[in-house]
Amino acid sequence: MKLAKLFIASIVILSLSACGGSKRFQKNPIDDIIKEIPTDRVFSIILHDMDVQGNFSDAYYHQYKIIEEVTPGEPEERITDWKKVPETVFNMHMNNMGMEIASRGEDGKLSKAATPPGYNNYVGNPKYGTWRQRDGYSFWEFYGQYAFMRSMFGYGGYPVRRSYYDDWRGNYYGTGRTYYGPTYGGTTYYGTSSSYNRSSRPNSTWNSKPNTFKQRVANRTSRSSSRYSSSSSRSRGGGFGK
Repeated sequence: MKLAKLFIASIVILSLSACGGSKRFQKNPIDDIIKEIPTDRVFSIILHDMDVQGNFSDAYYHQYKIIEEVTPGEPEERITDWKKVPETVFNMHMNNMGMEIASRGEDGKLSKAATPPGYNNYVGNPKYGTWRQRDGYSFWEFYGQYAFMRSMFGYGGYPVRRSYYDDWRGNYYGTGRTYYGPTYGGTTYYGTSSSYNRSSRPNSTWNSKPNTFKQRVANRTSRSSSRYSSSSSRSRGGGFGK
């Protein structure tokens, strides 16, 4: 009887290992950060930097910029320490460095859709700025008292065109799809590989990595994601009856 129980326990452990069960339940630090912020505060969480470390097994890390209105209408920024993240979360946001990956607006609604920074709460909000015509285009301009928000969001050399904002608002907002802006020279306007991201974070850990390293990480996380999706599909399709 004891041998039978030991055999069954071994099968269960092996099954969980094969499905990646230990990785699946790692906590996402974003959830902990959100819990620490009072529910009545407006905030934005931006993926500020990324890193991968380890020799025999990789460890994945994020660093976040938190823009929080401790006093309503007065956004403040802070950079977190490095947070260890599950491989699945790192893979999910591989292309989202410099993007806002969580926010809460004045209406109290929480969003975890990746968007260009500031689009959810500040760009297009008449409380903080207005659209100005320049060189035949319409650009977002923060009011004088909020001019610091240009550098806060990294928009000093990459102003927001109204056509970009309108495209996001009309075709992506609320859909769960990520808006990276138009593509120029083979790269998107926003996101990890964009000129905007490299320019606004020239000394970041991730941007200092060689392209060969980044590609190896992308290939590994992509294969791991495929294995996880395959295991999840088998589990859903071949389970016990209800």
